Formats: sequence, structure tokens, C-alpha cells
Amino acid sequence: MKNLLGKFAAVSLFLGTAALGTAQIERLDLPTMLQKADDAIFGTITHSEVIRIDHPVDGPELYYTHITIEGRSLSTGLNESRVITFHGGFIDDENGVYNSESPSADDVRIGSEVVAFYAWTENMGGDLAANALYAGHGGVYRTVKGRKGTVVLGRGDGYAINKNIKLSDLDGEVSRIRVEQR
Repeated sequence: MKNLLGKFAAVSLFLGTAALGTAQIERLDLPTMLQKADDAIFGTITHSEVIRIDHPVDGPELYYTHITIEGRSLSTGLNESRVITFHGGFIDDENGVYNSESPSADDVRIGSEVVAFYAWTENMGGDLAANALYAGHGGVYRTVKGRKGTVVLGRGDGYAINKNIKLSDLDGEVSRIRVEQR
């Protein structure tokens, strides 16, 4: 019995390690995020809509949330309105799905001012083409207004914006990095 338990523990450890080896969380600093994302927008979330797609190949009940951000591009400084999409969301209390990589409801509340990174995706699933929120919840950052201007709230080590930064300083960083990446 003792030998059988030892073999079971060894197999479990091996399978657990193998499973961990396939799942990886991508660490993104600001230059890497800007290289991978199409752009970033700073603005106000003015609209939110959850849709459901029932797809013959990808399956039924695919839920996506579209948020509309009215603001300006961090790369060009031009005013724009952008619909950005992420996996998950609820149409009502009974129809929807949570997604662990999606932003929290507080992150994407209508009226919130945020910085969001996005990339055009031809098929997010269910043949939905959209500007996908890049890196899930790691692609949207809340902002607060202070005495010295708007501050973008950092999320810690491994995120594109790892510490709090004034929006004006982030603008400068994005401009500098975009020039270097050309």
C-alpha cells in the first residue's frame, strides 16, 4: 500500500508539473505591450454591451463584452471613439459567463476614465472580429484625478503599467517608445 501511494504521488507530481509547464502568464512591460498592441486609448467608457454568439464550430453560449471608450489615442494624440471587446460578461442575471482573464466590473464601469490597450483580432471565437482588449484584465488601467493631473494606476510587477504614473508622463513614454519602435 505504501509503495502504491508513493507511485501515485510521483505520477501526480509529474502530471501536475507537466500541466504547469504548458500554461504561462505573459509578463508585459510598456515597450512590449506597445509592440504587441495596435494602440492604447485614454478616455471615458460611455457604453457597454454584452453579446452572445452560438457558433456551429466554436460552440454555443460565447459571451463577449463590448465597451465604447471616447477619448484620445496615446500614440497619435488624436480624438477617437473605440469599441474594445473582451471575453465574458452577463446579459442578465442568468445569461452570461465569468472569464478569469477579463477585467473586473469596477474596471469597466460606464463613466470610468481608463487607459486601454487593444489589438485587432480577426476571430476572437465565434467568428467575431473586433478590437480585443490586449492581455485581458492586464490591458485596462483605471485613472484618478489629483492635484497634479490625471494619474494612471499601475498594477504591479509584470504589467505594462507597473506603478502609478501621471498621464502626461505616460504620454511622453508612449511617444518615445513608438519612435524607437519604428
